[in-house]
Amino acid sequence: MAAIRLVRGFVTVGGWTLASRVLGFARDIMMAAFLGAGPVAEAFLIAFSLPNMFRRFFAEGAFNMAFVPMFSKKYEAGEDPEGFARDAFWGMATLLSLFTLLAMAAMPWLVLAMASGFAGDARFDMAVAFGKIAFPYILFISLAALISGVLNATGRFAATAAAPVLLNILFVAAMLGADALGWPMGPTLAWTVPVAGVAQLALVWAALARTGLSLRFRRPRLTPELRRLAVIAAPAVLAGGVVQINLIVGRQVASFTEGAVAWLSYADRLYQLPLGVVGIAIGVVLLPDLSRKLRAADHAGGRASFNRGTEFALMLTLPSAVALIVMAQPLVQVLFGRGAFGASDIDATAAALAVYGAGLPAFVLHKVLQPLYYAREDTRRPFHFAVVAMGVNALLAVGLMPVIGFLSAAIATTVSAWVMVAQLWHGARGMGDAARPDTRLRRRLPRLVIASAAMGAVLWLAAAQLAGPLATGGLRYGALAGLVGLGIVVYFGVGGAIGAFRLSDFRAALRR
Repeated sequence: MAAIRLVRGFVTVGGWTLASRVLGFARDIMMAAFLGAGPVAEAFLIAFSLPNMFRRFFAEGAFNMAFVPMFSKKYEAGEDPEGFARDAFWGMATLLSLFTLLAMAAMPWLVLAMASGFAGDARFDMAVAFGKIAFPYILFISLAALISGVLNATGRFAATAAAPVLLNILFVAAMLGADALGWPMGPTLAWTVPVAGVAQLALVWAALARTGLSLRFRRPRLTPELRRLAVIAAPAVLAGGVVQINLIVGRQVASFTEGAVAWLSYADRLYQLPLGVVGIAIGVVLLPDLSRKLRAADHAGGRASFNRGTEFALMLTLPSAVALIVMAQPLVQVLFGRGAFGASDIDATAAALAVYGAGLPAFVLHKVLQPLYYAREDTRRPFHFAVVAMGVNALLAVGLMPVIGFLSAAIATTVSAWVMVAQLWHGARGMGDAARPDTRLRRRLPRLVIASAAMGAVLWLAAAQLAGPLATGGLRYGALAGLVGLGIVVYFGVGGAIGAFRLSDFRAALRR
């Protein structure tokens, strides 16, 4: 039953994340059509990346990795989890309000730190203006992330997973409205960002109210629990900062090639679909589940959760990675190749997508392995591992740039992700049976690789035969859908036949 509840949580979060990613595709397709890879698109993407960068270690990244295990233990033991969450919420609200005001005042320097290649051209002034409008998003989305951590720790995943859908709905509506009413697209997108943050916070606040828990106002105070939270969170915040430095290095490299910021961003959005549906879903569900089991000294249950999480991740991630590599050109061509997004944009984005695809299993395994450490309140070792990965990323991104240009940023991201996974896996060997592959995982993993490889070979041959229909005209949508359908049939057919998985596993999970 525990494994069923775990998979049900994965499917709930993954389903809502899938809806968000599909709407995100609609958003990005519209943005590519309206703005292409031009200066307005690049300026907005840098401005939007600033609050998103900081939220990942203020909120759902490092902070929640420390907050959720502490809250879960208090919740299981009945040690006033509501009071702890309330102190954390209003303390974060105070800190981030001050931080937002400082960041808005320092926006020109922040833009230079992200994309110094913008200096001296129109992209810089636009990015500063858009950044000042969009940055308050960090306050609303970080508070929403903390509430989401509370909901996830109590086994409620639907509202927190549905919240990102609002962001993309509002973006799509804003672009349609701007096009119909003649509003300037860049400022419209920038103003949509904080509005979406308020909407997401309102949604999870209402979901929290239905649980009977309350975060009504309490004067911020530094309690012993918050001091302990800060001690545990500090290395995780630093580790999150290291990850963001990797992103900054990539954007800095890209900013010196006109259009490259947009190419990498569009490629990033495509590989974020399987990463979001699988990796984020597993990360969200696995951390509180492992925390509860460790609290109860249920080591067998913890091992089962880790192995089923790993198995579920690879079951969907390996074929996705192969598909992104083999079908990079058709995917970008059909999804983004219209309006202001030309042939050179398609080729550059497809090349970046194929590189990111090679790193997809590492990005997802990172989400699976990290909870093993954070559930034990061990945030120091992931920080040390992240520093090593950062060094690899910076060395490759900067060192390869003179040779291969903007693609060095994508290659560095992928290689450093595998370096991080290797370190996490090696470090977990001392955690006992909880981190060891069980018989079922060892038996199924090579079969998953075989099924994915077979699917990739068939897709490669089929894509070559459909090169004409995929290139132009209305037939390209049907051709791409046919390729996707063929890949699904081959993967599940071969995988089911050789015992990589049982189709009943998927049917049962979807029914639940």
